Amino acid sequence: MSDFQFVKHALDNGGTIKPILISPNLTNGTGLCNPSILVDDGRVLVNLRHTQYTLYHSELNKYEHPYGPLVYLNPENDITLTTTNYICFLNSDLEVQKTHKVDTSKHDVKPLWEFVGLEDARLIKWEDKFYLAGVRRDIDTIGTGRMEMSELEITPSGVREINRTRIPAPAPNESYCEKNWVPVTDKPYHFIKWTNPTELVKVDLEEKTCDTVFLGEKKPLEKDLRGGSQIIPFRDGYLGVMHETNLFKSEAGRKNAIYRHRFTVWDKDFNIVKFSKEFTFLNNAIEFSCGMTKYRDDYLLTFGVQDNAAYILRVPAKVLEDYIDDAN
Repeated sequence: MSDFQFVKHALDNGGTIKPILISPNLTNGTGLCNPSILVDDGRVLVNLRHTQYTLYHSELNKYEHPYGPLVYLNPENDITLTTTNYICFLNSDLEVQKTHKVDTSKHDVKPLWEFVGLEDARLIKWEDKFYLAGVRRDIDTIGTGRMEMSELEITPSGVREINRTRIPAPAPNESYCEKNWVPVTDKPYHFIKWTNPTELVKVDLEEKTCDTVFLGEKKPLEKDLRGGSQIIPFRDGYLGVMHETNLFKSEAGRKNAIYRHRFTVWDKDFNIVKFSKEFTFLNNAIEFSCGMTKYRDDYLLTFGVQDNAAYILRVPAKVLEDYIDDAN
């Protein structure tokens, strides 16, 4: 498994990295992670996920908790795994200037499972409407996961959820948990549901339906690959950052995982053209990217580490494109 650190590569070649931070008065000091980014008329917006727990991970598997190397540390009065989303307005130096909690009160109901809220939401704008597209698992007692589209009203004075639509999986819609569908930024209501083989689906919000519109051929790759960032236009096709997970048991026999990433390139018809070499952002085991966009002469990538930190990486366009082109 590759330990090539893409952040170091970017910094060595003119890039920059900044943490995405908001006031601890909003979060009680618990986790910030998995940001997603959108540039709208030159304005840089980030959706930042807040979790009301702290994740402990034994990175080297040497100081494992009795419950395993991955442990959620909760407040005494709340043992749920609750997500709250914040929209952040960034300046041209990629520093947070203003933050608004997404007001979901219009559509909230009592959660029925311990994973609460819209998780790992990608920020997207389609047909002049802002959306968060993420997974929700709190509407039944067994944690059935489905993607949801949360339509937002974003103003300088606040952010409100004005519509919420739960998306079925393509027929027969019998799977337990659907997550990490990634939106195609210039094709309204289209998502890449699976990466390899690529499955492209289209959602109808009015009819509340979802259909597979393209299923590609599987390319040789040792591990499963899935979303990731939004899918953005790239050359004559599309580009995304996708992740692969190595699941294994710790020495004590407990569940553990290592995440790694690849840039994936598609042609205009969503046939896979190539994968980049595997990389890590900061050489942590638990990393996850929910965002990528082109901004001026750079690419901006957003990612989280261990559910406890969120970053934005600015990469000169040539540096990122050369890294992709260097792959076999």
